[in-house]
Amino acid sequence: MEYADLLIENHGKVAVVRLNRPKAMNALNDNMMNELGQALRGFDADPAVNVIILTGSEKVFAAGADIAAMANYTYADTYPGNYIGRNWEHILDIRKPVVGVVSGYALGGGCELAMMCDFLIAADNAKFGQPEIKVGVTPGAGGTQRLPRAIGKSKAMDMLLTTRMIDAAEAERTGLVSRVFPADKVMDEALAVAQAIAQMPVSVAMQIKDAVNRAFETTLTEGVRYERRFFHAGFGTPAQKEGMAAFLEKRKPDFDGM
Repeated sequence: MEYADLLIENHGKVAVVRLNRPKAMNALNDNMMNELGQALRGFDADPAVNVIILTGSEKVFAAGADIAAMANYTYADTYPGNYIGRNWEHILDIRKPVVGVVSGYALGGGCELAMMCDFLIAADNAKFGQPEIKVGVTPGAGGTQRLPRAIGKSKAMDMLLTTRMIDAAEAERTGLVSRVFPADKVMDEALAVAQAIAQMPVSVAMQIKDAVNRAFETTLTEGVRYERRFFHAGFGTPAQKEGMAAFLEKRKPDFDGM
C-alpha cells in the first residue's frame, strides 16, 4: 500500500516502517499518525510478519509534533477533540515486537513516539530531548511518564525543565536505548537484531511483550502471577514441544508459524 508520509520495506519476516516528511523533519501530524496506525495494525495482523521496525531518516527520527499545524489550536480543538489520544497511540495496541531505530533527532513527540516502541536501537548521531516547555506546553504523549520510568526522575526532570538533549552514549548509559551502532551501520545491525527475534516463536514474543508491559502497570506479586500463567500455558503449545525437542536433539528449532 502507498502512503503519503511513510515508506514501507519488507525484509522477510521483518517489516520496516519509515517516517517520511523530509521537508518538515518528520514532524508528526494527523495524516502521518493516521497512516502509521494503519500500517502498524496491518503488519500486526499479517501472519508473514513477526517483527516491526519503526524508524525515520538518517538525519532525523522525528523533530516533534507539527507546531505549524497546532499553533492556532484552542482548548476546544485539543481536549474535546482528543488531540494525540485519537491517533498517536495505536502503537501501544500492537502485539508483535516493535523495535525503534533512531538516527539523528528524536525530540518532543518524536522522543515520545520512540519511547512507545518495545526497545530502542540508536545510531551514534542520535539526540533525544523534550523541549516542549520552550513552546509553552507540557509534553502530551508520555514525556513526563515514560521518560522517568526509562532514565529515572532526576535525569528526566533535567531534560524536561532545561530542554537539554542527550546523545546516544548518554541514552544508552541511562537505559533509554539498548544498543548504539555507527550511523552508517545502524539499520543493518537493527535488521540483524529484528531477524533474530523473527526466528523465535512469535506467539511467545507476544506473551513476553505483554508480560513486561504488565510489570509497569501492577505490583510485583501480580506481575509474577501473570507471567507464570503464560509459562504454564506454554506447555500446551507447539512452540514448547518444538523448542525443547530441538534442544534435546541438538538441532536448530523450526518455529515457523508458531
